[in-house]
Amino acid sequence: MQPGGRPLPVALDAMGGDNAPGEIVAGAVQAVRERGVPVVLVGQPRVLQQALDEFGATGEIPIVRAEEALAMDEGALASLRRPRSSIAIACHLVRRGDASAVVSAGSTAGVVATGRLRLRGQQGVVRPAIAVTLPTRPRPTVLLDAGATADAKPEMLVQFAHLGVAYAQVGFDMATPRVGLLTIGSEAEKGNKLAKRAHELLAAAPGIDFTGNIEGHDLLTGRVDVVVTDGFTGNVALKTLEGSVRYAFSELRGTIEESRVAKLGGLLQRARLRELRDRLDPEAQGGAVLLGLNGTVVIAHGSSRARGIAGACELAARLAGQGIVPRIGERVGSTPRSHRRR
Repeated sequence: MQPGGRPLPVALDAMGGDNAPGEIVAGAVQAVRERGVPVVLVGQPRVLQQALDEFGATGEIPIVRAEEALAMDEGALASLRRPRSSIAIACHLVRRGDASAVVSAGSTAGVVATGRLRLRGQQGVVRPAIAVTLPTRPRPTVLLDAGATADAKPEMLVQFAHLGVAYAQVGFDMATPRVGLLTIGSEAEKGNKLAKRAHELLAAAPGIDFTGNIEGHDLLTGRVDVVVTDGFTGNVALKTLEGSVRYAFSELRGTIEESRVAKLGGLLQRARLRELRDRLDPEAQGGAVLLGLNGTVVIAHGSSRARGIAGACELAARLAGQGIVPRIGERVGSTPRSHRRR
């Protein structure tokens, strides 16, 4: 909190993303004006000031200077080559206590590496994990890791489960989230060495309501509340789901346009179709959350436009205000050391 009880702003990396800085600034304006989320833009002042002028927001949103930016095709090593990048400065604001959270639509590898370097991992956390929410009903499903740690060890998957449980409890008010392990069969003996050993550890892990293995076709059924996997598998699963949704809507649109009768049916169902489209839109989820660092970090989709950026800022502010970082610290601190080995 700032003096006077005002909440700290969200540090928004204004130079990261396919549509930066225009859509990023537009999202910041939406977050401030429509969602009541305080934001500070981090990037090149001259460029950002011009963008704010276009929205009549001059003086409404502060700017913190950062002359460098990570390109979307730059990997983890860029965090070392560009110590004064916009994402690095945004992380520094959180570490210094001048911002409540970081939001970036930049390179995922760059955000993860910079976050680890600038914010450091929480005590006891071996590797951070990227958590995404799947639009299941009646409540969302948390999937992690979605790309932060590709080569995970079995003990790390147990820790990812604790991170996911903390996120489900804080973000979605789930008292005892059900946890499932993503692999190739529901039986305990199915999967590779990583999955088999992780299953053994999860089944014996205190504080985790482990329901067993789940398969890819279970991801959108709401069978569990938290899905745990390594970053490689999780990222492939997530991208496959996103591509399948785009394909399905493209086919549906083509079918509706084929005849007058189909068009009429589409018009009659327009509200339901719009609701379904919005629910399955990745931007509607607000972004992925990088869990396990000493600060709240939300990674928006690289192609995010204003609505997605505003949603990511709102999500970051809410999680920071609800204490996601200390909640993770409590869970990790209470786990046996055997589940924290490197």
